[in-house]
Amino acid sequence: MHAPDDPNRYQEVLVSPMYLAGSNGTGDAGFAPVAHWPHHYLDEGPCQLLVTSPDQRIRIGWFGDDFDLWKIAAASEAASATRWTATFNHVTPAEIVAGLTTALAHDYAEADAYDSNGRFLANPSMYWADAVLPLTDAGWKRGVPDKPGTVEIVAPDGQAGVVIDRRSYGPDDETVTLWAGPPGWGTRAEAVFTARTPSHLIAATAAAMADPAPVVRERHQIHREVAHLVSLTPVAPSTPQVPRAPTPLDVRRTAVTQAVHRAARFPRTAADLRVMAARSRTSASAQNRSGSPAPALAARSTFSASTPRRSR
Repeated sequence: MHAPDDPNRYQEVLVSPMYLAGSNGTGDAGFAPVAHWPHHYLDEGPCQLLVTSPDQRIRIGWFGDDFDLWKIAAASEAASATRWTATFNHVTPAEIVAGLTTALAHDYAEADAYDSNGRFLANPSMYWADAVLPLTDAGWKRGVPDKPGTVEIVAPDGQAGVVIDRRSYGPDDETVTLWAGPPGWGTRAEAVFTARTPSHLIAATAAAMADPAPVVRERHQIHREVAHLVSLTPVAPSTPQVPRAPTPLDVRRTAVTQAVHRAARFPRTAADLRVMAARSRTSASAQNRSGSPAPALAARSTFSASTPRRSR
């Protein structure tokens, strides 16, 4: 959308709706809620960064070079089989991932204090609507599903939605898919959850997706096929304060301060001290001339009285 030499290519803009903003190339927003958890940087394999809960029951993987950029899973024990999995592709904004990681961090903190099992391992609700309640509360409506046995909820602009597969599947099958953007490898964001994912975790992700607040992106990060579907507002630079005109008192204070700094930086030489001494003597003489003459006259009178007159 922008030529390499376009001066606006790297301009920061506010993008709305957020679910069409795409990825900014980093996972910072998604990892922020679990920044205090152990980080494991992997040199080999597709997973480049693995963040785990302290007991390793929750695992958040960053696959920087894959189509599925995020893989998040939970298990009852560190070495046991995965109970549920959520994957987010490379187009999904990290701010949507943060909806899930924030809920996981909250659930884990509560489990550590009150419940050893953890709400992040709870069974999903028997009502599919519980998982998408934030979307329906935000005005998203039921659409026409592509396949029988599925339910689709669509955003008012028709550019995002969720598909819920209600057919009977195994515990590890994918049953809920959040999507945004036109179909295509570089335009369609997808978040997919397996059957045993707790409903409140899907709802937390959906709530982040429906958040009307814009997100910051650089212009070149907006796909050209999505640009006409979003609202872009340049991030306004901070307005510099206009300095007020200095008052006469400010000028005098500045002059005194500069003089003190010069004196501290440049010690006076011997010649300077002699000049100062001469000026001091001159000032003293001037003071005597302008002051009372009594001391000088008294001195002359004393000298005259004590000196004998020479006879002629």
